[in-house]
Amino acid sequence: MTGPNGTGKSSLLRLAAGLLRAAAGEIEHFGGTALAAEQAALDSDATLADALGFWARLDGVGQAEVERALDAMALAPLAPVPVRLLSTGQRKRATLARVIAGRAAIWLLDEPGNGLDTASLERLSAAMTAHRAGGGIILTATHQPLGLDDARQIALT
Repeated sequence: MTGPNGTGKSSLLRLAAGLLRAAAGEIEHFGGTALAAEQAALDSDATLADALGFWARLDGVGQAEVERALDAMALAPLAPVPVRLLSTGQRKRATLARVIAGRAAIWLLDEPGNGLDTASLERLSAAMTAHRAGGGIILTATHQPLGLDDARQIALT
C-alpha cells in the first residue's frame, strides 16, 4: 500500500498484526503473522544469531531457518556481531531475516526498503517473491517500488 505520510499505512499494519484494536469492524486472518516495523525488535546486546534464535524459538522453528534467513539477507558473516553494532541497513536486513526465519504465512512489512542499498533491495524482492510463490501473503506499506510488479496496489489518501 502507498500513500502520503500520515494516511494510516503503519496503523493498518498494526491493526492487522493485532497490536491495535479496530474502532469498528473486524480483522480476520488465517495463518501466523510477522511484523517488520521501524524498530528491529531484536535484543541490541545479543549477537545477531542469538537475537534471531530467540524469535525462532518463539516461532517454533529451528536453527536451520535462522541460517536460511541470514543467508537470504546476506547476514551470515555478521551472525556473531552484537545487534547494537549493526548499521542501519544491516539492522533492517536483520529485521527482515527475523520475518523470513519465522515462516509466518502473512508478512506485514512497514517500509521494508528504507535504509537498504540496491543489492539488499534485490534480496528483499527475491525473498518476497519466494514467499508469495510458496503461498504466502505480504501486506506492505512503502514509498518505493519493491520489485513486485504483479502485486495489487492499494493507495491510501
